Amino acid sequence: MIQFQNESITVFQSALFQTTCTVVVTRDLVLVVDPNWLPHEIEEIRQYVSQVREDREVYLLFTHGDFDHIIGYHAFPGARVIGSIGLEEHPEKMKKLGLIQQFYNEYYIEPPYEIGFPEVDFVISQDGQQLVFGETKLTFYLAQGHTHDGLFTLVEPLGLWIAGDYLSDFELPFIYHSAKAYEETLWKAEQVLVNHQVSVMVPGHGQTTTNRDEIQRRIQQSQDYLSRLIAAVVEEEVETQCLLEKEMPFSSNFTKQCHEDNVAIIRREYVGDEGQSGGA
Repeated sequence: MIQFQNESITVFQSALFQTTCTVVVTRDLVLVVDPNWLPHEIEEIRQYVSQVREDREVYLLFTHGDFDHIIGYHAFPGARVIGSIGLEEHPEKMKKLGLIQQFYNEYYIEPPYEIGFPEVDFVISQDGQQLVFGETKLTFYLAQGHTHDGLFTLVEPLGLWIAGDYLSDFELPFIYHSAKAYEETLWKAEQVLVNHQVSVMVPGHGQTTTNRDEIQRRIQQSQDYLSRLIAAVVEEEVETQCLLEKEMPFSSNFTKQCHEDNVAIIRREYVGDEGQSGGA
């Protein structure tokens, strides 16, 4: 379904995990971000792109390589791909493809197109790197923490910030890669608000916002949760850790596992204990 729309930006939202796909239409291009999840949802996105494309080039932007975000890759043949160097050099490409196939198998879904890992045409390797297409400028910041290969993308002059799996209105930090890197990414998020005229922010899961105060609230919410969890792990406050787990909405085996991953990674980075962690 369409969650948000203005004259240049359309945000689709999946029924699964409130995952978003953003389609940006400018005079210069059509940008499709993380097309997902279910076949009929991706088909709705594909048909919309066909309707608005005209003679524009289509570009696919992947905010990171989790399987739910790359599942629609082959729905847009011929599109050129933008992604981080971490995505291009992802060490677990086959694992991600296996998770896509597993998802289809578990729900008896015939894959509507070939399953593949994105082949990146435009590799983003540093903060502040830009791609310019006519009057459309894309500015990127590496956003590690949730995963090792995340990206923030600013689309100007639209004032659009595509945040990937950060700054949800409901989802608290899921750390699959590094708590320390996650803290740095939240600091970068603060700098994005200072250095860019952001008028629309789209998270990977949850609601789009056009309110800068709300964006700042989400940054602070993530910072607060992360700092409290780090302190609870370092101080071995098990009861506090359990209470923090209960702050996660949509309590489930999935959120329980994500919390356990968070604790294991924090313990490894801040205490020195080795632990297992997961990821999508």
